[in-house]
Formats: sequence, C-alpha cells, structure tokens
Amino acid sequence: MQHNITAFADEFGNSSFDFQTQGSHFIVATVICKNENLEKLKTDIDEIRRKHNFQTGEMKSSGVGPNHARRKRILEDIAQLDISIYAVIVDKRKLFGKGFSIKKSFYKYLNNLVYKELYRTFPRIELYVDEHGGNDFMREFKTYVEKHHERNLFSGSDFNILNSKQSYFIQLADFVAGTLGYIFDESKKSENSDEFETILKPKISSLNFFPKEFSFQEFQETNVDETFDPKIAEVCYQRVHDFIDKETGRDQQKIDQINFLKLLLLFQRASIRNRYVSTKELFNHLNQSRHEGLKEEYFRTKVVGNLRDRGVLIASSRDGYKIPSCSKDLDNFINHGKRIVLPMLNRIKEARDTIKLATGNELDILNKDTFNELKHLLDK
Repeated sequence: MQHNITAFADEFGNSSFDFQTQGSHFIVATVICKNENLEKLKTDIDEIRRKHNFQTGEMKSSGVGPNHARRKRILEDIAQLDISIYAVIVDKRKLFGKGFSIKKSFYKYLNNLVYKELYRTFPRIELYVDEHGGNDFMREFKTYVEKHHERNLFSGSDFNILNSKQSYFIQLADFVAGTLGYIFDESKKSENSDEFETILKPKISSLNFFPKEFSFQEFQETNVDETFDPKIAEVCYQRVHDFIDKETGRDQQKIDQINFLKLLLLFQRASIRNRYVSTKELFNHLNQSRHEGLKEEYFRTKVVGNLRDRGVLIASSRDGYKIPSCSKDLDNFINHGKRIVLPMLNRIKEARDTIKLATGNELDILNKDTFNELKHLLDK
C-alpha cells in the first residue's frame, strides 16, 4: 500500500486522576509530513537540534521544562518546518465515571478514542510511535491497533504501527505533545501558554477535545461504522438524552440509570465501532460511586429492565450493552427478549393445559382479570 503521508505520535500526561499532584489532561500529539518531504524534515530537525544544543541528547519537552524563553525559541523554529499537527486532547476532569481512575480502563477508553479519531481523519497513513521508555500508553496503543485494526474498514486504506527507536521525528512529536501540555494542562499553564499556542497555530490542522457535548449531527458525521443506520441511531440516541434530561437522580436507582446511560454515550463516541460494553467494565465505573457493589440481578431488572420499560432502547448480547445504531443491534435486542419470553410462555401454557386436563376444564389458572392479557395472548 502506497502512503501519501507519514505521522509520528507521542503522548503527554498519565492515567492519574489525582489532580492535586498530577496533570489535568492527557494528550496524544501527531506530527504529519508528506512522504516526499521526509528527508528534508530530518535535515531541518537536525539543524534545530544543533542550533538549540541537543547534539548529545534527545530533543525532549521534559529537557526544556519550564524554561519558557528557550521553549519559545525552539517553537519558532519548529513553526518553520513543513509539517502539520493533529492532536487528541482529553480533559481527565470531565471524564464521567470514576472507573477511569483504573489505569486499564483509562487506557482502554483512550485506545478506542485515539484509534477512531486518527483512522477517521487519516484513512491512508503510516504511523510511528515510540513504544520504549516511559511511554506506557503508546505500548498499549500499538498492541490495541495490532489486535483490532481491520483492513476492510475503509476500501483501499491501510494503517500501520511501527517502532521508531531513537528517531528525530519522534523527538519532534514529544516536544509538540509536551508543549500542548504547557498550553492546556492546568499544572503546566502559565502566562506564556497563549504565546506558545499562537506560535504553533499555523501548523495545527486540528485539535480534538474530549469529552465534549455532541449533537446527533456531530455523532453521525464522526461515525465510521459501515453498518450505521442514522434513522435507528437517532431515535435511540434521542431516547437516552430525553431520559437523562428529564430525570434528576432522586434515588439510587435513578442515579444508577443516569450514570449507566452516560457511560454508554461516552463509550459510543469513543469506539470506532459502537461496541458492546461488558457488564464487568460498566461495574468498574458504576461501583466507584456506590457504598455497596452492584448486584447483577438488580442491574438487569432495576437499571436496564426499568429503562427499557420507560422506552429507552438498549441492545444487549453476551458481550454486554450498547445504544443501538443499526438494525443488527435491534435484532440482538429482540432475540434477547425472545430467548426469555418464549420459554416462559411455553411453561405457563404447559401448566395451564395440565391443570385444565386434570380438572376436566373446570379450572383455568389464567381465568383472572389480572391475567386477561396473558390469557388472550396464549389463546391466539
């Protein structure tokens, strides 16, 4: 596959939610270059390294740190390079669900998010990341892409993750990611932040901030799932928002329902396919704000079941739960109900027929006003 562009990515931040001592944001910055300009870019970076005394070490943001005057001088030279900058910027303070404080859950969400955003924006791209040293997220991300990347998601597209050890290009991505941290992260911001952003602005192609409030139109425009059906997705999306908007969370059941729906929305936005979210993954989040852990029976009946009774459409399968966005999701919802309802109806019918036979049709166990609908259904 012939790629038109090559990109180099690095991260800023960590998975900590201790905002008193750690940063408020997690950022994945990508430096993008046309293939025919790669050789010149390497020469230009080498010149920046020489000019700013990086000859014996890596050109890393952490090496410059809060020396804002030096950072400004380096950024002014970076702004002259033939590159563009794309970044995903996550405000950890706004991530709904305390389960994100668990590193595994946090990285899993980010893996989905970054993969979807990069893939949607650059369907033909070769991406290099540094999976060595302290880049925990990049190591996880590399493994995620190798496991989940589907060659047929976009016709004629390709997507590769390769290791780029000791690369000048990766060092440039590191410096850009770190500088974006000095622009947006509350622990790094200063009176110089606006100036840094102004210098980089001509090179920035897109900064995608998460989480953010999505209208359905935005959700539809960012979708990359070929099974997506906008008519089905919109009505299901609207039902979820109507419930969240109208309910105030007066009791624990309502709180659990609202939190559950907000989590489904959050994962729906992050995933390249609107995947099912496992019960275990949901419980990791929901239990963080409860005195007692959720019981599966309560969750199925009082949370999910009651929401369905209220007209909120929630698809389920062995893999978990999701907000429906295509006909297959509704098929799964109906099949799930059929597996429960039909066996129960057959058992009631068998019991009714047995008693009627034993009593010479004198006793019909459904011959009560409270069973009229069920009796009518079985008589049909």
